Amino acid sequence: MTTSEIISETENETKKKQLYIKTYGCQMNVYDSNRMSDILLPLGFEMTEDLEKADMAIYNTCHIREKASEKLYSDLGRVRPHKVKRVARGEDMLIAVAGCTAQAEGAEVMRRAPYVDMVFGPQSYQELPEMVARAMRTKEKREDPLLRGAGVLNVDFPENPKFDTLPEMTNVEGASAFLSIQEGCDKFCHFCVVPYTRGAEYSRPVKDVLKDAKRLIELGVKEVTLLGQNVNAYHGESPDSASKEWGLGRLIQEIAEFDAFEIIRYITSHPRDVTQDLIDAHKDVKKLSPYLHLPVQSGSNRILKAMNRKHDRDFYFKLIDQFREARPDIAFSSDFIVGFPGEDERDHKETLDLIRRVNYAQAYSFKYSRRPGTPAWASEQQVDEGVKGERLAELQALLDEQKMAFNQKCVGQEMDVLFERKARHEGQLSGRSPYMQSVYVQANPRLINTVVPVRIIGCGNNSLTGEVVVLDN
Repeated sequence: MTTSEIISETENETKKKQLYIKTYGCQMNVYDSNRMSDILLPLGFEMTEDLEKADMAIYNTCHIREKASEKLYSDLGRVRPHKVKRVARGEDMLIAVAGCTAQAEGAEVMRRAPYVDMVFGPQSYQELPEMVARAMRTKEKREDPLLRGAGVLNVDFPENPKFDTLPEMTNVEGASAFLSIQEGCDKFCHFCVVPYTRGAEYSRPVKDVLKDAKRLIELGVKEVTLLGQNVNAYHGESPDSASKEWGLGRLIQEIAEFDAFEIIRYITSHPRDVTQDLIDAHKDVKKLSPYLHLPVQSGSNRILKAMNRKHDRDFYFKLIDQFREARPDIAFSSDFIVGFPGEDERDHKETLDLIRRVNYAQAYSFKYSRRPGTPAWASEQQVDEGVKGERLAELQALLDEQKMAFNQKCVGQEMDVLFERKARHEGQLSGRSPYMQSVYVQANPRLINTVVPVRIIGCGNNSLTGEVVVLDN
């Protein structure tokens, strides 16, 4: 069935219907949620933030940690009464679970929440029109529409990349947007589910990335963030015969040629895929943010080997030095997993030592969470939860100290800030610094969605305050 046939079949029923999407987890999920709304727009679905008004609710899930999965089931329990009310009024409500939890636990989701209509993974949401049509065709045949959903399950990995069939982007809010250039991962870190839920590494052709970049410019985007599970593993097919593939560094140089883009970012990187071209991009491309998220996970060589990270401390330190030499004003963030199976006190101390030596602007840290199907899940060397908690508290205290010191160092500096919205206080705008800090400034609302020079005059633990720099004519 073609998309136009699906639209024709469903247009009467979906006209002016409301779509609610809740997104969990990473930036890739945010991008995917926006693309789902683009796909459903021709079927008459409009976005709403009010769950009670929703004709369709999509929960776009994360599977990195156990709590993320359990949060899904809690939210599903809360949406069920809304479906009950709508059915009682002679209406219907489609409930869908998407994303990595759907990919990993599709059958379990339907068993635990049989009122869910559709379950589909991150590599199959491009088939949403067909799935919606199937769910709507079967609704009259359900034995109990309150307790039994349509039973649409799609967790296949398609032969052709989903990007080949996605519609033109329309759902962009403000002047900042994500642009997916790479998906999946071939690293198989022993704690991570991404290779199993997102699949093998895939890089989009350069011409397709540039086409989407031009579309974002048409939509008013001034800050673009290049996305990938392992974004610096990007090796996209070249648009010409001069070279076979482009790496991330070369792609950034091309993206920077678009005058409309004032800020370029990318996330998330793996240390093993850093190339000289990428380091050079930080030196040569002034639009590229002087902020790099470079996850290390642990400071212990023994634990890094157990994690199958394929790098050690010295390799990571060398990369840090190379980036700092190329871009002296660069700042770093990272990811840390505390209490990986087999971690002892010495390993923990080595992680603290690495943090002190690198000196981060901010970081994300978590207790190790067992994920079924990963090698670490079956380990018999699981660390006591109490010990994990103590180590996490010590690590986070150090990271918070470094973050506050970095924020204080920013006071007195001038930096370009993209204002995104009105802040909570009257007359105040909220934006982001080049280092991803929230910045609050008393300013005219006309500056929203513009990049403005700001002088930083104060700081807190999690934000900066500033004043707009008045430029001489």
